[in-house]
Amino acid sequence: MKLIDKYILKKFLVTFFFVMVMLVSVICVIDFTEKNDKFIKNGLEAAVIFKYYLTVFPFFASLITPITVFIATVFITANMAARTEIIAILASGISFKRMLVPYALGAILIAVLTFFFNGYVIPNANKFRIAFEVNYVKKAFYFVERDIHMKVGDDTYLYLQSYNNSSDVAYKVTLEKIEGDQMQAKLVANRMDWDSTTHKWKVINWQLREIDGFEEKITAGTQLDTALSLSPADFTNNYGRQETMNMNELEEHIQLQTARGAEDVVIYKIEKYIRYMQPFAVIILTFIGVIVSARKSRGGTGYLIALGFALAFLYIIFYTFSRAVAEAGSMDPILAVWLPNIVFGTIGGLMYFTLPR
Repeated sequence: MKLIDKYILKKFLVTFFFVMVMLVSVICVIDFTEKNDKFIKNGLEAAVIFKYYLTVFPFFASLITPITVFIATVFITANMAARTEIIAILASGISFKRMLVPYALGAILIAVLTFFFNGYVIPNANKFRIAFEVNYVKKAFYFVERDIHMKVGDDTYLYLQSYNNSSDVAYKVTLEKIEGDQMQAKLVANRMDWDSTTHKWKVINWQLREIDGFEEKITAGTQLDTALSLSPADFTNNYGRQETMNMNELEEHIQLQTARGAEDVVIYKIEKYIRYMQPFAVIILTFIGVIVSARKSRGGTGYLIALGFALAFLYIIFYTFSRAVAEAGSMDPILAVWLPNIVFGTIGGLMYFTLPR
């Protein structure tokens, strides 16, 4: 690695971490002012609040990493251009493509760290953050969905008219076993209670209809224990649940929810796709940042930095819009999540081949 590579790489990484700390600190202060009334209302101690913000800091840092990289890139490159350092580098025989190498190394390093932290470190921190927000920030949760259908086995289907998450009781329960297109058994019950000791469901006032060819057998009873791939955790507050899962847990949950035919599986798929997409966003935005700010501008460094913020803001809008489209189901989730990278990657390529340097 040449001296100029070390010089640019050091400035890039130092500026990135400095900008990151400054931006996240400001965001945390704003967040604290918004939530302080609830902290006071719940009588929370300073140590608990401090622990909460220790978990909030990496969460916010993860969210703004691509934008922070972009701003840091524009800032150091614009300053180098203003001091004619880039002209000197190019005049020494180093090509613009070669000058991109230290930026690429820095971006790849940050991208790898981003994937590792998003996939395995931050989800663990989010467990405390989400639990804290559910208990002290969000309103009390009540499961209000009705007419719930789900697949709880290879050939077993469950219907619940309603569920009370305070008492862990399901009402008007139907459990069907279907092989091919033939119903083999059907269990109907007034309600189903969760036994926290045995970790099984107790079916109350039930009737079982079993079908074997042309023969049919009906039995009934007041109580029956049954084991299902279902627990009260499936009816708790889903707020931020996908953010508390590491990559392995997320993949397992997606497979489980897909097998059940759950509609909310798209939220978990989007989270998975974002974790893969974000590291590439870091590299793409670094590339664009260098191209935008490498020329010495008549408007000075301030103009280039302002332009960088404008482009960063545009990326945020695009990212937010595409995520909303994915969550609404208006577009394939993987395409919607990757759309900002595709668009800005294309813009970066066009800028590289068309803008004079």
